Amino acid sequence: MHFLQKSNIVTREKKLHNFVVGDGFIGRGLTIRNTAGPQNHRAVALRSGSDLSVFYQCTFEGYQDTLYVHSNRQFYIECDLYGTVDFIFGNAAVVFQNCNIYAHNPPNKTNTVTAQGRTDPNQNTGISIHNCRVMAASDLKGATGSVKTYLGRPWKQYSRTVFMKTFLDGLVDPAGWMPWSGNFALDTLYYGEYMNTGPGSSTTKRVNWKGYRVITSVTEAAKFTVGNFIAGGSWLPATNVPFTSGL
Repeated sequence: MHFLQKSNIVTREKKLHNFVVGDGFIGRGLTIRNTAGPQNHRAVALRSGSDLSVFYQCTFEGYQDTLYVHSNRQFYIECDLYGTVDFIFGNAAVVFQNCNIYAHNPPNKTNTVTAQGRTDPNQNTGISIHNCRVMAASDLKGATGSVKTYLGRPWKQYSRTVFMKTFLDGLVDPAGWMPWSGNFALDTLYYGEYMNTGPGSSTTKRVNWKGYRVITSVTEAAKFTVGNFIAGGSWLPATNVPFTSGL
């Protein structure tokens, strides 16, 4: 698959999904959706393992496990993402920038935006969400009081996810993050928040896990920028998509 044209709509039903492999995939103006619906559990819309890949002004629609950022270096800019449980998940080194992240109304009344899958502390992988917006989709508006929405949970032992300079609307639970199972990975994960804004951004009632931190150092936050985390300055200019290299 090498879609470049605007207005392509790619759909898949339950247990089938679109996937991209090979280096340098560029998707622009695509709508990629899985039509399995909220009751059908895991239903991936896209799995990407393409190194040095870019998705620009694309929409990813699904419920549980919408976008599988499987592996390698990936960049998403000005995209819209919809889902419920673990709807951005995988073990790529990936940055989302200037994206809208919309949580649906889930059947089990719990949303988790991310489930990052780093299995070794030496892996240079993780999910970096920079200058984005986390909001309720239309079906969740008005029902946010009965639904708990979390920024993420640890799929694997060394799960790593950061939200930086992102608008977190009031749907985000005060605890911010939820466990996967008991105490699994709570000491070994790396979850960070840096200069987020909005009604859901207060860190005063966040989890007190050993692996969670409110990032106050510019140097630490800068590790998760496009320029540092995915070395974007060396390959993104050739793609002709906009990006911000630093914080």
